[in-house]
Amino acid sequence: MENPAYHKALFARKLSEMGLAGEWVDRVMGRLGEVFTLLELRDRLHGALQETAPGLRFEEDPVAGGIWLLAMCNYEIRFPADQDLSECIILPVTPLQSNGIEDVRLVALAGEDGKTTYYATYTAYDGRNVLPQFFETEDFRHFKFCTLNGPGVQNKGMALFPRKIDGRFAMLSRQDGENVFLMYSDNVHFWNKAVRVLSPARPWEFVKTGNCGSPIETDAGWLVLSHGVGPMRKYCLGAFLLDRKDPSRVIGRLREPLMRPAGLEREGYVPNVLYTCGALVHGDQLVMPYGLSDRSTGFAFTPLKELLAALA
Repeated sequence: MENPAYHKALFARKLSEMGLAGEWVDRVMGRLGEVFTLLELRDRLHGALQETAPGLRFEEDPVAGGIWLLAMCNYEIRFPADQDLSECIILPVTPLQSNGIEDVRLVALAGEDGKTTYYATYTAYDGRNVLPQFFETEDFRHFKFCTLNGPGVQNKGMALFPRKIDGRFAMLSRQDGENVFLMYSDNVHFWNKAVRVLSPARPWEFVKTGNCGSPIETDAGWLVLSHGVGPMRKYCLGAFLLDRKDPSRVIGRLREPLMRPAGLEREGYVPNVLYTCGALVHGDQLVMPYGLSDRSTGFAFTPLKELLAALA
């Protein structure tokens, strides 16, 4: 974990969203440059506390602790260039990640300069709270972790589209645990208004539904894998199709699950669950890695043409 740098304007905006505002916060931020490092923030927090509460550690103060926690959620990791990629393992390093870095949804997105950046949303879990978070990399050696900002950052299941739509970033999300929402943004780090595009419709998804990874662009539309939770807390995999030009329009949806847990797939640490965080098209096949009841992983294959026909 490196000594990351922060832009003061963005950092202050997130503090305001967190309800951390006031004269003391302004004093700390006023002592920092427009770009500052984690170590510089630590020194300013320590100095400001010594003026108001000598001997108090900033981790023990709710306001100072909140500022420090936000900073700790924004960090960088760099692996040696000669280290094998199979050995580049990302482990929890912040308090909010202490019980898991979960449900990573990774997507390659080409910029206007032709350079590809790999973005990933994930869920940070500390055993009690869940928080959508974000990281990006260009080479799978250097990773930048950061918070997602704005009122649209809620719950789980945030997944970026693999390209901009009408010049804006697009993201699917699950604001309430039951429905699938669509958001647009000019800044990949800030998300505001969310519009509901899909709600549970069948018994196998009545309890909740959500996306299972970033949308896949096809000639027929945006293919989105989904999960549905029904009676007896049974997690099944489904799929739906969004219009390519206007992803707020659902133009196809499976009536029955694409996959259901069966046999040994139902047994594990979290039983009765099939779950995936993404898939890819290889030739004429859709390739889906998936988890089996938090016990093991497997791969499933289905002809893309047949799946799209079932969605029509």
